[in-house]
Amino acid sequence: MSFRKRRRKLEESVFKVLMYSAVGIVLVSLGGILLTVCIKGIPGLSWEMISKPAEGGFYLGKGGGILNAIIGSIYLAGGAVLLAFALSIIAALFLRVTGSRRRGLCSLIRFTLDVLTGVPSIVYGAFGFTLMLALRMRASLLGGIITVAILILPIMIRAMDEAFNGIPEELLDASYSLGANRTETAFRVVLRQAVPGIVTAVLISFGRAIGDAASVIFTAGFSDNIPTSLSKPAATLPLAIFFQLGTPYPEVRMKGYTSAFVLTVIILAVSIAARLLGRRLSRNVIS
Repeated sequence: MSFRKRRRKLEESVFKVLMYSAVGIVLVSLGGILLTVCIKGIPGLSWEMISKPAEGGFYLGKGGGILNAIIGSIYLAGGAVLLAFALSIIAALFLRVTGSRRRGLCSLIRFTLDVLTGVPSIVYGAFGFTLMLALRMRASLLGGIITVAILILPIMIRAMDEAFNGIPEELLDASYSLGANRTETAFRVVLRQAVPGIVTAVLISFGRAIGDAASVIFTAGFSDNIPTSLSKPAATLPLAIFFQLGTPYPEVRMKGYTSAFVLTVIILAVSIAARLLGRRLSRNVIS
C-alpha cells in the first residue's frame, strides 16, 4: 500500500472517530438532560399543577399550579410566530424569486440573517425593552410578542429560504414560459411546492419562541393571572422555571423541575410534529 493510500485511510479513520464521538456527545447530553428533568420533574407532576394558575404564596411553597405560565407561553409564542410568519414569507419569496437577478443583494441579506441568528437572545430582549420605552409601552404580552417575533424572524426566513431553494429551477422556468409573472410564480408555484418546509420552519420557530427566557424577562413581565389582553403582563414557562429554581424552598424547586418537564414535553412534541408533517407533506412535492 502506497504512502498516499495509507494517509487517506488514516484520515478517514480519524474523521470517523470524530464523527462518532460528536454523535455520542450529543446523544449523551440529550439523554442526561431528559433523564434529569424526568427524574426530578415527574414526581411533582399532578393535575392541579397543570390545571390551575399560581395562587398567592405559590413561590413560598403554597398551592396553585403553572396554568398561567403554560397559557402565557402559548399566547406569546403563537402571537410571535404569526407576526414573524407574515414578514418572513414575503422576505423569503423575495430572496427566491429575485435571487438570480440580484445575487449581491440577496447574498448580503442572507449574511445579515445568519449574523442575526447568532445574536444572543438577551440582546434582543434589551432591544425590545428599548423599543418599548420609545413607544411608552409597559411590560406586556404585546411587548413580549414583538420582541420574540424579532428574535425568530431571521430563523424563520432562513428556514423558508432553504425550503424555497430546494424547488427545481425548471418549475419556475415553466411557469414563466406559460405567461405567469414573478408574483404569480411566487404564490402559485413556489409556495405550493415549499409547504413542507414552511410548516417545518413555523414549528421550529414556535419551539424556539416558547423556550426562550432572556428575550421576555424585561418585555413580557410576569403575572400569576392568565393574560386577558395584549396590554396585560404574561407569565411564561422559562421565567417560571427561573423563579422557581431560584427560591430556597425545596417544594418550589421541585415545581421548577416539573415546569421544566412540561416545557420539554411541549418542545419535543413540536419537534416531532415538525418531522412528521414535513415528511407527510413532502409526498406531494415535485422533486
